[in-house]
Amino acid sequence: MRNLATLPKAHLHVHLESTVRWDTLAEIATANGVPVPVSDEGSDEGSDGGSGGRFAGFRAFADRNSLVRQCLRRPGDFRRIAREFCAGEAAQGTRYAEVTFTAAAHGERLGDPAMPLLAVLEGLAEGRAEHGVECRVILDHSRRRSVERARRTLGLAVAHAGDGVVGIGVAGEESHSLAPFAEIFREAREAGVRVAHHAGEMEGPASIREALGPGRAERLGHGIRVLDDPDLVAEIRERGVALEVCPSSNVALGLVPSLAEHPLPRLREAGLTVTLNTDIPTATGATLTDEYARARAAFGYDDDVMADLARASVRASFAPPSVQARLEGEIDAWLASAGTP
Repeated sequence: MRNLATLPKAHLHVHLESTVRWDTLAEIATANGVPVPVSDEGSDEGSDGGSGGRFAGFRAFADRNSLVRQCLRRPGDFRRIAREFCAGEAAQGTRYAEVTFTAAAHGERLGDPAMPLLAVLEGLAEGRAEHGVECRVILDHSRRRSVERARRTLGLAVAHAGDGVVGIGVAGEESHSLAPFAEIFREAREAGVRVAHHAGEMEGPASIREALGPGRAERLGHGIRVLDDPDLVAEIRERGVALEVCPSSNVALGLVPSLAEHPLPRLREAGLTVTLNTDIPTATGATLTDEYARARAAFGYDDDVMADLARASVRASFAPPSVQARLEGEIDAWLASAGTP
């Protein structure tokens, strides 16, 4: 079997604030006079196929994640975590990434609307120069927050489309409808801003239909509940809407009992476009290579399937056609290389 760390990959669903190294977070928090969140690094509960999740529901995770975000205060903090994100991705064989960042919320919290995003873009540029990983940004917005903040998110996306921002989307608890934001997503598509929403993670097919309808989604973050509705499966397959599947996250958040019971194989068997991602790697302890390795071990996938999953991520990405073609060529070369005896 070939080394999965060297498989060229595209990473489409990962939250920047959930990639911060714990030693980095401790240094940043101390420098800013903020209490250092407790690290759970090294714990595998719920992330390696065992029963039960690491968090007592999404709200428990969101509360913990809020503590991490509160540590980030200065431009240097944001530049550093973006630069280190690139280093971490390079070690996993990632060639292209679309990292999600809640820019407007940070800007509102710090009283400087543009600073957090500008600093992240600077850090990604530094990381790209040092490690060769091409990174773009998707700006997300919590379903629980105001339409006004969502509009500021769109404004940032439009203003910095030439600097590396490729899209926007909603995240958070799906019990909150995204219908109030419909006009914003219409404007986004008209402005050439791509759209990818979290949907079908905690709620069922209705959430996915809302994301595709008034939400105008081109990709779905998670989308694993699509299997609850055969008609919706057929629609998603026909439209070619890709799913950003994050198995370890689903287990850690208690949405799937174990990795062995994850619907990833059934999603692929249904003919859907499935991509593998980490979502919240610091919380799960799973890198992108780990996600591929766990899928290989849990479902008996050979290297041809691993390459197919990598190709699906490249083709579903918002990367330019030239970048996609180059990455597909690199995946073909990996598959043509000699495996481990």
